[in-house]
This record gives sequence, C-alpha cells and structure tokens, in this order.
Amino acid sequence: MSTSATTPAGPSDPLAALAALPGVAEAVESVRKAVDRVYGHRVMRRRSAEITSEAALRGARGSAALSGADWALEEVRRRTDFGADDEARTVGAALRLTAEAGQLLSIWRQSPLRVLARLHLVAAGGGAADETVGRPRLAGEPVAEPLVELPLPGAQEVAGRLDGLSRLIIAGGSAPALVTAAVVHGELLALRPFGSYNGVVARAAERIVLINSGLDPKAICPAEVGHAEQGRAAYLAALDGYVSGTPEGMAAWIAHCGRAVELGVRESTAVCEALQRGAA
Repeated sequence: MSTSATTPAGPSDPLAALAALPGVAEAVESVRKAVDRVYGHRVMRRRSAEITSEAALRGARGSAALSGADWALEEVRRRTDFGADDEARTVGAALRLTAEAGQLLSIWRQSPLRVLARLHLVAAGGGAADETVGRPRLAGEPVAEPLVELPLPGAQEVAGRLDGLSRLIIAGGSAPALVTAAVVHGELLALRPFGSYNGVVARAAERIVLINSGLDPKAICPAEVGHAEQGRAAYLAALDGYVSGTPEGMAAWIAHCGRAVELGVRESTAVCEALQRGAA
C-alpha cells in the first residue's frame, strides 16, 4: 500500500477509506463484539493480570510459529535458554517483544519509527556488534525473513513508505483500530525494513496498535495466536492481497487480521473458563 495515496476520504486520512471497503465494517464490528465479550467475562474482574500474562505467552508462541519456530506452548513456558539455535532465538525474540510492547505505548503516537527501531533491537537481543540492528536496511543489505518471499522493495522505497506510515500514525484519524493495526502489520511485512526479525516485529507493532487504540487495553486478545491458527498459507495469501493494493485484496487482509483477533479472543476466553473451573 502506498500510504501517501489520495483516497475518497481525502489525503489527510487515507486509512479511513479502507474502513468503507466491502466487508471491512462487518469485520470491525465482529471484532468489537468479540473483544467486549471477553472483557465482560466474570474472571476478568478479579484475575485480569493472569489473563494478560497468559495472552502474552501464547501470542509470543504464535508469532514465533509463523517465523518457523513452532514450539508447543509448554516448551515455550518451561525453557529459559533462547540462544541455542535459530528456532530458540526466534522464540526468545517473540517473548522479548511481547514484554517490550507494553513499555512503548506512550511513544508510539509521537515517534513510531523510534518504536520500530527499538522493537528490532529487542528482537535481535541487543545486537551490540551488528551495526544493522535497530535501523532500516541500506541499499544492498540482505534480509533474512524465512516466511515472506515477496519481491523486496529497495531501501529508498522502504524509507519513503516508513515515513508515510509514521506520518499517518502521528496524525491520527478516524480509521478503526483494526484497520490501522492491519495496515501497520501488512506494511511492515511487505517492506521488511530490517535485516532480520521483520515478521515478529510486524506482529508486535500490530499488538501495540490494538492496545494503544483502546480496543484491547489490557492486551488479552493476542492476534498472533489467530494468525498462527489460520496457518502460514492463509497468512501469506492474505498478505498477497495487501501487497496487491486492490480494494478486494486490502479488504481480505483486514478481514484476515480481524479473524486473527477473534481467534485470540477465543484463546483468552478459554483461559478465563479454565481459571473459573480451577483447572488453570
């Protein structure tokens, strides 16, 4: 998506036009109802912190799975060493990002590019000896992204589109949270602005938008769970629609992201039910 494009909603709020695409309003409403239901669960009144913690763990597991480290939840829960191999490093990156996301909410609306740089730094585990960590890639620098095989935009295009995305976020607007989160997620996957960990960073940024917008302020609706549950093939097919830039493709991507949130809600609802029964 070219975030600088003029739309029927006007050049100042291009994301709002996406909310009018066929099927998007229905996806937005379905997500809102699902989120409201889990927030109204009786367990949330007493044990919301436990739900938040469990959602973070399960979201990290789902994000790592999409990046090629499909570990069982209990394996993620029990492990402490996340530097042994590529899979372990991916799981560790996803766990660190879910923990870091909540610390960056106040910065996101003022400086989204700073937040993205921080997310990449955290995902890479500091990367003290790697000058490519924490900044968008330069011309000629390689990208290691095991999931996305779309044509890679050049560094100049990446810089321009990141700037456009940043301006949209800072300006705010009337677009629903789901639409904004889907665009942030899709744009980062399409651009792959960093040399590594673009997938987990993109999904962490989606998480930040959903929390910061007020849709999911307690971070109990892990979209990453839903993305993983729908599977890699569906994820990539929906991303192809986003990259196409067509109304149908954009609407399909937003609906896919909406379904991911709903599946995340279902996961946390199951956790609430287990806690209520005393089974967790």
